[in-house]
Amino acid sequence: MDEEYDAIVLGTGLKECFLSGMLSVSGKKVLHMDSNKYYGRESASITPLQELFAKFGLPAPDKSFGRGKDWNVDLIPKFLMANGQLFKMLIYTGAIRYLEFKSIEGSYVYQKGQIHKVPATEKEALRSDLMSLWEMIRFRNFLNYVQNWDDNDPTTWRDLNPQVATMHQVFVYFGLNANIAEFTGHALALHGDDSYLQRPAKETLRRIQLYKASLDRYGKSPYLYPKYGLGELPQGFARLSAIYGGTYMLDKPIDEIIMENGKAVGVRSGGETARCKQVYCDPSFVPGKSKKIYQVIHCICLMDHPLPGTKDALSSQLIIPQRQVNRNSDIYISVVSYTNQVAPKGWFIATVSTKVETANPEAEIRPALVLLGPLKQKIVRVSDYYRPKEDGTDSQLFISQSYDATTHFETTCLDVLDIFRRGTGEDFDILWGRGIENDIL
Repeated sequence: MDEEYDAIVLGTGLKECFLSGMLSVSGKKVLHMDSNKYYGRESASITPLQELFAKFGLPAPDKSFGRGKDWNVDLIPKFLMANGQLFKMLIYTGAIRYLEFKSIEGSYVYQKGQIHKVPATEKEALRSDLMSLWEMIRFRNFLNYVQNWDDNDPTTWRDLNPQVATMHQVFVYFGLNANIAEFTGHALALHGDDSYLQRPAKETLRRIQLYKASLDRYGKSPYLYPKYGLGELPQGFARLSAIYGGTYMLDKPIDEIIMENGKAVGVRSGGETARCKQVYCDPSFVPGKSKKIYQVIHCICLMDHPLPGTKDALSSQLIIPQRQVNRNSDIYISVVSYTNQVAPKGWFIATVSTKVETANPEAEIRPALVLLGPLKQKIVRVSDYYRPKEDGTDSQLFISQSYDATTHFETTCLDVLDIFRRGTGEDFDILWGRGIENDIL
């Protein structure tokens, strides 16, 4: 540790491993340290099952749960959009070589007390009970508009200017009622609340285009999930960083971030000190430099059956829009199973997530738990969502935000790309066509 590095990255959470790989690929000399013996920290995949139960103070699982080593349980589950930022980063950097993916079988939305499949094709849309025939015609006209819309080509805007017009105005223009607007804004554009309705429509139109482009890549749904759990992602970026000269040290105590004249210049571990030009870390390493914004509840549910109402889908996502359960933010359910190599045959892992709004977080997710049916085990954890107080450009100490309740990686990637931009003064150039996208599914 006597060497000087361009950057020291603390913690092996998903975001920190992404940053380590990106910095290494960009030619930086990187030292990556964590006091844990495993990758992931708060975003880890826990295996075996005995370790998960012990982590939350539960008695050891009985034999009905199968072999403990067959379980890989994500603490913060998320899916990748098949045409999203993270998947592009995996391909561009080459980290995709170390990973295998499987399509999530279906995306669903909860409306009027029922679970509805989000249509994956025009044929499915015509059969969907989300809309009447006349509503479907108006919705199809709207989707054609979104598909052809180009932010830089006013000829595609019709009588609207999406840079100024709100999304509510766009819905009104196409005659879409409140139920269709809700399904579109929450299940396609993946907004977590209704505040988007009063913002410029271009944001939502881009999100719907991303959903459609992701859906077109592999067909069943727009989502992908790595075999053996999300813990494979930080390890993939760790391998990538090592190939590009990065140094990894697990099980290494981190005693102090050294500051001189208001700038981060190194890290002390026991009697050793590593010098650097920049430090990247999650909020847990610098509690005084981040502020708590809200809390997130994650409820991990182990089941021996698929999510009811999904025609026995072996993996799925269900979004419960806020209005359906009288809340201010959506509730998310993600389901993976033995087909994703994260549980023994016949077993499913469902996780319910949302932003906490009351003093009784578990009561807030009760509508989702009812939809899941009988549970073999339930594990509830409430975590704080932190945001750094400063952008880090003056101190050269760059702190990530905590993980939100969404079940996709787009917000995670936006944070990582923003940190990279602040730290290097450059955008991370995500390019396609490196010839390494074959045979990923």
